[in-house]
Amino acid sequence: MRIVFVETDPSEHDFFKNELVGHELAFVDSLEEVPKDTEAISIFVYSHITCEFLDAHPSLKLIVTRSTSYAHIDLPECGARSVQVCAIDTYGEGTVAEHAFALLLAVARRLPEAAKAHRQEQFSYREIRGTELQNKTLGVVGTGRIGKRLIQIAKAFEMKILALDLHPSPLENVTYVSKDELLANSDIITLHIPLTKQTRHYLDAKAFSRCRRGIIIINTSNGSLIETEALIDAFEKGIVRGAGLDSLEEESVVRREAVGVIADQIIDRVRSATEEEESTHKPGRVHELRKLTRNEMLLSRPDVIFTPHTAFNCHEAIERVNRATVETIRGYLSGERTSGV
Repeated sequence: MRIVFVETDPSEHDFFKNELVGHELAFVDSLEEVPKDTEAISIFVYSHITCEFLDAHPSLKLIVTRSTSYAHIDLPECGARSVQVCAIDTYGEGTVAEHAFALLLAVARRLPEAAKAHRQEQFSYREIRGTELQNKTLGVVGTGRIGKRLIQIAKAFEMKILALDLHPSPLENVTYVSKDELLANSDIITLHIPLTKQTRHYLDAKAFSRCRRGIIIINTSNGSLIETEALIDAFEKGIVRGAGLDSLEEESVVRREAVGVIADQIIDRVRSATEEEESTHKPGRVHELRKLTRNEMLLSRPDVIFTPHTAFNCHEAIERVNRATVETIRGYLSGERTSGV
């Protein structure tokens, strides 16, 4: 079978070649490079499987995403074409939970600003003063594997825990509450839920208006769980004091320095609008430009810490992801039942 791996690191290629001997393997940087006769692909979250991609690859039978989320894949279209889609069940709840808590510590103790203070001839301790986590109330949205692991870490810091989940698990010293109660009573909110139609913009302007002033937001799940403009407004109103984000609504900025990406795209869009005189005729173009500039406004804030989708990025987790990917492909090739949709 021809199997194409998209968005892999060169250091991983030998592993896949050794584990999938007898098959034709190729490694490409983007979906645009995937040959039309490809039968199976392994992708990451930046590769968006659309109807157009499926139309251009009629031989495709299997998609294995090296993530726990399907949000970047058009599942109905895959189902209509009998293309099996599989994700990774789990690869390291501890990996992501540790990263989420690292973001929380960095925001609470203002580590980026403190780390730069020595470069200044004079600095004010007051301007980089942080806050301790002991006795603070942590609101955990989603108590699956990652949420539960994060709660364990938070308990070691003697934090109070509020939680919200459609299917609550009995957890010691954890109080399950409604969304309104969690928003109103949490000092920190951390998101550990998948992106669905119901959870998109889970934190919007209405939600932020119900939050305790000075709240910290942590998101290592999906950028679209938070409405970017609402988050910026909440900062400006003093509702949000800091944010640690591992994902954004506009994912194009995570692969390059945000300023460069946004500047390039702004120039392209403005030039196109000028040449075609379409700026007043295509509201979508204006909306897209607005979204890009709002992302840059967010990332330029000193009270925002952004990591480009790196919560998963530990040696141990990557090894588990790659092993699970190989096992899924082998299961499909052998005719065994594989997890997926």
